[in-house]
Amino acid sequence: MKQHLVNLLPPATLVAIVCFWMFGPAAWLANEYTLVWVTSVTTAFVLGLEFLFERHEGWRMDWREFATDLFYVILGATVITWVTNVAAEEPLMAAKKALGIATPWAGRLPFLVQVVSVMAIIEFGQYWMHRLMHNSTPFWLTHAPHHHITQLNAMKGSVGNPIELFLISLSVLAFFDFSPTAKFCAISVNAAIAIYAHANVAANPPFFYAFFFTTIRNHSLHHSVPYEDTRCNYGNSLIFWDRVFGTFREGEASVVGQGDRKRLSIWEQTVFPLVPLVEAYKARKGQAS
Repeated sequence: MKQHLVNLLPPATLVAIVCFWMFGPAAWLANEYTLVWVTSVTTAFVLGLEFLFERHEGWRMDWREFATDLFYVILGATVITWVTNVAAEEPLMAAKKALGIATPWAGRLPFLVQVVSVMAIIEFGQYWMHRLMHNSTPFWLTHAPHHHITQLNAMKGSVGNPIELFLISLSVLAFFDFSPTAKFCAISVNAAIAIYAHANVAANPPFFYAFFFTTIRNHSLHHSVPYEDTRCNYGNSLIFWDRVFGTFREGEASVVGQGDRKRLSIWEQTVFPLVPLVEAYKARKGQAS
């Protein structure tokens, strides 16, 4: 009975988030900072679950892991968000205005339909970007640091090279006139799913959840040590796209990481894409000498 209730925690969390955005105080729902608070509370809640319902002892978080993860969560909520707005969202909005594109019908759809639509649009782009990162060397170099993590925890979805964090945040959502509250709700739900999909929580959600949404079982397989095993289950939040495009694979892994499973520091993750260039330069310099 206890395990059954634990398995229902992810879907129950999504229901709670959707209800908040549907019925919460209007002043809160109109404030974009509420999105940060909802995601923060969700993260803290799932971190607490890791202590109560641990999945793997080897993934148990220590203070060094917590500090590193927190750094990336803050980086994503501040610098990466700002860069994405300036370099992508604002130019897309300007292009939309210049081209006279308008989709007022999107904002008139039922609230839940808007939420599902926003989730699907965001995840569709992330799926193909994520898949590209595993099948193209230049993009893999930006994404590989995320796969060098040696344990999975609630905040690990935010860990990665800054270039990758920017690329994975790109979407064409700016071209659609969904209501701001529906967008906030969809982003909150996607974030909650991704948090659970990286969390060290012994929850195996029921089929009605796992068919559509990414779970720790299938996402842990994506973080396997053998590189070929990582080329599946690309969905950050919606595993449904993997089912549609044939990249879904059943399975689970308890040992994660790449190469020799060496944990990378923040600096090593930041400069990781440049390492091959530096090594090639040194090799050419050595040959010339």
